[in-house]
Amino acid sequence: MSAKKVIVIGAGFAGLSAACCLARKGFDVTILEKKNETGGRGRKTEADGFMFDMGPSWYWMPEVFEKFFNRFGKSAADYYSLKRLSPSYRVFFKEASPLTPLRGRGEQSSSQSVLDIPAEKEKLFALFESLEKGSSKKLQQFLDEAAYKYEKGVNEFVYKPSLSLLEFADVSLLLSLFRLNMFSSFSNYIRRYFSHPKLLQLLEFPVLFLGAKPENTPALYSMMNYADMVLGTWYPDGGMYKIAEAMTKLAEELGVKILTGENVEKINVENGKVKSVVSNRKEIFADTIISGADYNFTEQKLLEEQYRTYSADYWESRVMSPSALIFYLGVNKKVDNLLHHNLFFDADFSVHATEIYDKPQWPSHPLFYVCCPSKTDAVVAPEGMENLFVLIPVAVGLEDNDATRDKYFEMVMTRLENRTGQRIREHIVYKKAYAHRDFISDYNSFKGNAYGLANTLMQTAVLKPRIKSKKVKNLYFTGQLTVPGPGVPPSIISGQVVAELIEKELR
Repeated sequence: MSAKKVIVIGAGFAGLSAACCLARKGFDVTILEKKNETGGRGRKTEADGFMFDMGPSWYWMPEVFEKFFNRFGKSAADYYSLKRLSPSYRVFFKEASPLTPLRGRGEQSSSQSVLDIPAEKEKLFALFESLEKGSSKKLQQFLDEAAYKYEKGVNEFVYKPSLSLLEFADVSLLLSLFRLNMFSSFSNYIRRYFSHPKLLQLLEFPVLFLGAKPENTPALYSMMNYADMVLGTWYPDGGMYKIAEAMTKLAEELGVKILTGENVEKINVENGKVKSVVSNRKEIFADTIISGADYNFTEQKLLEEQYRTYSADYWESRVMSPSALIFYLGVNKKVDNLLHHNLFFDADFSVHATEIYDKPQWPSHPLFYVCCPSKTDAVVAPEGMENLFVLIPVAVGLEDNDATRDKYFEMVMTRLENRTGQRIREHIVYKKAYAHRDFISDYNSFKGNAYGLANTLMQTAVLKPRIKSKKVKNLYFTGQLTVPGPGVPPSIISGQVVAELIEKELR
């Protein structure tokens, strides 16, 4: 009997993960990728001797990557080398005077307007205590609870397909829901432990990756603080693209066929079952299809209306994570006073969040993030030069034009130069901007979103778009718009979850 044929649309993290898992189980798997390279949002771009990771830049939850490779008798170390960053990252807060000189790595400015977040637990506790007396003991309690949430959330909840509430009917899981603080807001929860504004901002920072305001995010996600402060911030030598490169190599080792430059234009359905997909090059028949492409795009553009589980109105009612305005910059000198990861919290977070979620508009005074991987990795920039990745979270669905991009470039560069005490603009030898229209063009991204659905309580687990179509028997979904949610580790898990569901239903 011939192997069941599976087509995976999209060679992002979720698509590659699903393809590897199904190939290992004996399925005949083909990936169709519209771009000329794999990786999806985890692609890279190279120019003038610089190598830029185009999307994800934070390597958190290293055990998720390791467990994925372990499924195949491999280790992440078989494909790339990891190093833990220490300090984990630098945070620039308000009230610093311009041109304040910073001292060495891991030291704080005298006004504590710039904090380096230690990788070592003892130093982290000392930092908290220096800002708020008694907070080190509270931090231990907070992290103990976060560790429990992480263990339950990452090892139990996120590996479920979330097709039915019965999946969560286990008594121990039901009892744990209350300890997991599913029904408390993240904002209120952390204020039970801490009051210093810098500590609150520091703890709320990972919520930016979840795509919702802290007051609308379940306190369950304090587990991300555990991922940050206990499990640590890591970096794969050669850049984040090494993850996609490794998964691509593994897929090929398992016999997955990867066809790039294949833009899927239609999914053909007969008698309630997928028959084939039509790309810009050919029609390909399959027993099962997994779409790792944008969920909204797959349903609204690739399927005829009667086969769509969700309507256009449904999608309009979803709370989306932010989009992003990104600048990839090559600088012909070394840039002082930056670490690998740098968060500029020298603006009002609540105002910026309102301008993302409640009153969508280009932000008046945004927070932003600067990644400088050349501080860690010499291969990403020519000798003596610097690689900068500057990201501003912004609302989805905004008008994106060159004039707006130029305005925000000047805005953030002024602040970056002022806070680091040097001229940078005149040393830029390479510049590329990327925002909504690029997310739409490259990834068919709904409203130009960068991260997927926001992780609100009403968009968690069974309340997310289903991993399996209700209207088409053998059509499945994976990635950041379905379970478990946005981010690189959840996307890799999403691929594993859909693969296990398909194996269970087709065997």
